Amino acid sequence: MTLDQPGQAAPDTPTREEAAAEIARLRAEVDRHNHLYHAKAAPEVSDSVYDDLFRRLQALEAAHPSLATPDSPTQRVGAEPLESLPNLEHAVPMLSLDSAHEIGDVRRFDERLRKALGEDEIRYVVEPKLDGASLELVYVDGVLDRAVTRGNGRVGEGVTENVRTIPSVPLRLREDTLPAPGFLSVRGEAIMYLGDFENLNQRRIEAGEPPYQNPRNATSGALRQLDSKITAQRPLTVLAYDVMAVEGADFATDSEGLAALKAWGLRTPDRIEVVGSVEEIGDYHRAFDADRESLDYEIDGVVVKLDALEPRERLGSTSHHPRWAIAYKFEPRKEVTRIDRIFVSVGRTGVLTPVALLRPVEVGGVTVSRASLHNREELERKGVREGDRVRIQRAGDVIPQVVERIAEEGRDRGEPFVMPDACPSCGTEPLEKGPFTVCPNHFACRAQLKGRIAHFGSRSALDIEGMGSETAALLVDEGLVKELADIFDLTEEDLVPLEGFAEVSARNLVRAIGERRRVELARFLVGLGIPEVGVSVAADLAAHFRSVDAIRGAPPEEMEEIHGVGSKMSAAIRNFLDEPRVAEALDRLMAKGVEPVAPPVREGGATESDGPEHDWEGNRIVLTGALETFSRRELKEILQGLGARVTGSVSARTDLVVAGASPGSKLARARELGVAVVDETELRKRLDASAGRRGGPGDERDPSGADPATR
Repeated sequence: MTLDQPGQAAPDTPTREEAAAEIARLRAEVDRHNHLYHAKAAPEVSDSVYDDLFRRLQALEAAHPSLATPDSPTQRVGAEPLESLPNLEHAVPMLSLDSAHEIGDVRRFDERLRKALGEDEIRYVVEPKLDGASLELVYVDGVLDRAVTRGNGRVGEGVTENVRTIPSVPLRLREDTLPAPGFLSVRGEAIMYLGDFENLNQRRIEAGEPPYQNPRNATSGALRQLDSKITAQRPLTVLAYDVMAVEGADFATDSEGLAALKAWGLRTPDRIEVVGSVEEIGDYHRAFDADRESLDYEIDGVVVKLDALEPRERLGSTSHHPRWAIAYKFEPRKEVTRIDRIFVSVGRTGVLTPVALLRPVEVGGVTVSRASLHNREELERKGVREGDRVRIQRAGDVIPQVVERIAEEGRDRGEPFVMPDACPSCGTEPLEKGPFTVCPNHFACRAQLKGRIAHFGSRSALDIEGMGSETAALLVDEGLVKELADIFDLTEEDLVPLEGFAEVSARNLVRAIGERRRVELARFLVGLGIPEVGVSVAADLAAHFRSVDAIRGAPPEEMEEIHGVGSKMSAAIRNFLDEPRVAEALDRLMAKGVEPVAPPVREGGATESDGPEHDWEGNRIVLTGALETFSRRELKEILQGLGARVTGSVSARTDLVVAGASPGSKLARARELGVAVVDETELRKRLDASAGRRGGPGDERDPSGADPATR
């Protein structure tokens, strides 16, 4: 019997069993109406009927708190405020996309894929490139487990409680036509429709609050709120466009995955198509570009993705982008304004950049008042001067650029701008390196120092919590830090008097800095800001040379033995390390007790373990099922430290599948392809064997083979 069954009086106080049954019925009904309204735009009931159902569900859950669950639609109203957003690792890295700006770029991309795959017929999924905030949604056993912002592509901020408030995100996957998988990682974009954005700004103006500049900023700010009740008041929508990883479902193509996302109740972008030629891609791009100004959401191009999933695995990715997808950008929006003044900005790496101060003008919904002129040669090529009328654009609809000067007959022009003969920040004589003008005082120049400290403490480098750009600037401006190594001398007493600090925040920052004296070598290299060296190259350098001293003494030809390091990169690294100021800065960092730790590596030799030998280098390994001994993150780090590559799907190129409890369809796929499968016990034996070969007298690594600094 349900509590509102016609013709029968409901008891004053329903039993727990009756309440549970009614709560389940109401949840299903509310979820169904949510899905019809937000995902299909086809509501069946009025708002008042929906509100009545929702209030009845709220009342029952309030009367029976033990029956309230995180996947209930009532949980969308927001949870208690957080003190900070946690850092969470992505199940699958969220890489960027390589860009195409004309049809010739797309044609070359298509030719590369056909040549690499040896196939004449290729199908592509084409979809709008949404201009919002990227997210990863993770579902475990059909229930939303976590939501993570893109961050640096490997680690983002956990915004789960905020995303729970967004109506278009199902808290539990629908199973009307397709069973929910045991594990699902989805990539999507949080956006704010333009009509909703305008209404939000109108409400803010009426409340005496400043309006947001554009929907992207409003969306990003709403997602990163510490109080999810504020997020619940923002008109956000999440559109899902990629299955990143799945266990318990098999797809041969991306289009099948997109269809499954819709079946599970996730909303996907409109106008997704599957095409088979560059000409069709061009037609799709032109059609969307023509409709761009009439759309109720912002896009900056179209995404072109290989539809078949197995060839994607073969093509793989660079450290920056997948090789099987490309973003075909639109022509940037342009406007005309005037240059009031040109000045020089000093960046983190010492590059002196001429910057144009502009009379404010709105470009694509954003007020632009300054634009980079890039470098000495670009400034001379464009020939712009103070007072000139210029055409500007936002490259990629993001970065303001001066496109060209607009000639004005009869108007006197200002004097040509000349780059300074002294760094405007520290007075050091700059050097000319190709088209760039560079201050060589890398670790003592105040302008560079502010940027270097913030970069040194950033997530991809030493990951010092609380060491952002504002704090770095404050430390330099107050004279507490005159060179990079000085941050390791900071005390609570130094920080407490500073604006924005109290005893707790000062203590936390000093502790965070102290904890990073011992840091992974690769992170330390990233933190130095060596030209040409990003996260991937830093990891390769660390694995090859194993110490700071070895890298400092390495000739360019030895660096070039590393895959991906060419003569240009090795020369840039060598020139940086050879600068006397850099050498002095490194010596001072080491003198402060900074200890870069080499990554774990198999060195060969005897082992006391009974486990079989296994060469992990270059192996493609897939994890499936629930693990008992390790977390997925721990195991992934261990395997990567041994040189293996952990991938998300099984293919003919997979070397090993590790199967935990309740493995998904990956296990069946592995057996079908004849891929080797081991359970956790066997894996542990192999890892122990590897740890034995790496270890030696005094080795303090744990039996799993993971270096303590990486756990």
